[in-house]
Amino acid sequence: MRGIVIVNLLILQSLFVPSSPTAPDFNFFYWVNYWPGAICDSQRGCCPPTKGNTAPDFIIHGLWPQFNNGTWPAFCDQTNLFDISKISDLVCQVEKKWTEWGVWACPSNETNLWEHEWNKHGTCVQSIFDQHSYFLTNLKFRYKFNLLNILKQKGIKPNDGFYSLDEIKNAIKCVIGFAPGIECNEDVKGNKQLFQIYICLDNYAKEFVECPYVPDKSCASKIKFPKFPERDSLSESLSVIASVSTT
Repeated sequence: MRGIVIVNLLILQSLFVPSSPTAPDFNFFYWVNYWPGAICDSQRGCCPPTKGNTAPDFIIHGLWPQFNNGTWPAFCDQTNLFDISKISDLVCQVEKKWTEWGVWACPSNETNLWEHEWNKHGTCVQSIFDQHSYFLTNLKFRYKFNLLNILKQKGIKPNDGFYSLDEIKNAIKCVIGFAPGIECNEDVKGNKQLFQIYICLDNYAKEFVECPYVPDKSCASKIKFPKFPERDSLSESLSVIASVSTT
């Protein structure tokens, strides 16, 4: 009789154990931040944001799920597209840390960028994030790790100077424990310059991990760290694009 009671109790307990969340079907995340100076100091030019942050800073591009084989999921759910009302309490923060400098379109439009990032990347990570937590996670990492200060502390400053690619990667590795990926573009003279920093996170976006692969092939061994554009210098002489597709 006692054995039957124990078995019945175990069955009842199992009915109230919450089911485990679905494990992510991708392998890791890229958390990507871009340097606006590299957009403005390029052939295509840039569009400073009409509101939000224009102080020197790296800007969030997005949190992108990746597979170890070099591919990635995209546009996974057309039934749950971006809805700004779901991040209404975060808008003031994302306007400061996730601004648009022409990565998406000119004239700049932050909402289009946020919409693109959720619809392309966020819809593929709904096993761990809803829209609010996706944007909040980006912000939490951004507030915790100030990439510009990390580089400045190692003497790497946005002054149009040239720095070793390894020097830049090691400065960040000293803080987070793993080397990032660096993506470069070219300035108007054809010099390779720091454009985006890729930091890898585990597939729950909880911890930094070693990047299985990184997009360093676009860079030279020494790259330029362009000055941050001053609003007064962003005159009509800057070439601007009608629209630019983002990653």
